[in-house]
Amino acid sequence: MIERSHLKIIQALAEHGSLTAAANALFVTQPALSHQMRYLEQKLEVSLWERQGRKLRLTQAGQLLLRVAGQVLPVLEQTENTLKAYADGKQGILRLGVECHPCYEWLKGVLADYLVTMPKMDVDIVHKFQFSGLQGLLNYHIDLLVTPDKVKQQGVVYAPLFDYELVLLVAREHPLASKLFIEAQDLSGELLLTFPVPHERLDIYTQFLMPAGISPRHKAMASLDIMIQMAALNRGVTILPDWLARHYSDSLPVSTLRLGKKGVMKTLFAAMREGEETVPYMQRFVALGQQKAVAEK
Repeated sequence: MIERSHLKIIQALAEHGSLTAAANALFVTQPALSHQMRYLEQKLEVSLWERQGRKLRLTQAGQLLLRVAGQVLPVLEQTENTLKAYADGKQGILRLGVECHPCYEWLKGVLADYLVTMPKMDVDIVHKFQFSGLQGLLNYHIDLLVTPDKVKQQGVVYAPLFDYELVLLVAREHPLASKLFIEAQDLSGELLLTFPVPHERLDIYTQFLMPAGISPRHKAMASLDIMIQMAALNRGVTILPDWLARHYSDSLPVSTLRLGKKGVMKTLFAAMREGEETVPYMQRFVALGQQKAVAEK
């Protein structure tokens, strides 16, 4: 009864707020869109949306269908991509989820080796999720999640890829650049540049600043390159994994500093659904990731 086209329509209505805009987004006529929704409402015997002035508002039933669309449509799309890969003579498609900005930088360095050694595999990368990367994994929107956060979850297993340290990146002319390590209070008067992620998900806050009661000025930036340039020009300081910071310190006038005497240590993981960690192409990706880390030490 509920077809894929209905799920796409409900998503378009929620996003655009009007029949005309939704129809334009889906490249159908407004009467055709209205007809499909009226037909579905008659079959379900429930209203899915109602007019609110010139706008549309989803009813409780419509909101339920919208949540279902968010779960079902990505799975159907990924399934079609996998079947297409089979038709093209591929073994399948590895759907990789990336939940952190530095993870994406690391992934770019691994993908080339993976595609060379696994010529019959395709790769799809997902870095935006409706809820979280872990839920995307459990809902089969992705097959493997690259993440620095190991959250205990039934049905999920983690393979460690490599250990790293978070470091502070500052301009070489910055007053802090001469220190071997910094304390949290050293950042109290600084402008901290970070990726656009809530503070509770940033290790610099949860593991270093918040325990010390320090809250520096903060600016979120979506571009890694611009963030590094800002730090190099002494327009702020930023936090990076040591392996990524080394890449920039070789070409820019920046210095790296340890966070505290012992540093803030992290591990990058490959999260997979339990029972799928032994799938050969999954094992190959994990092995390549671990080998790359050893080679770069």
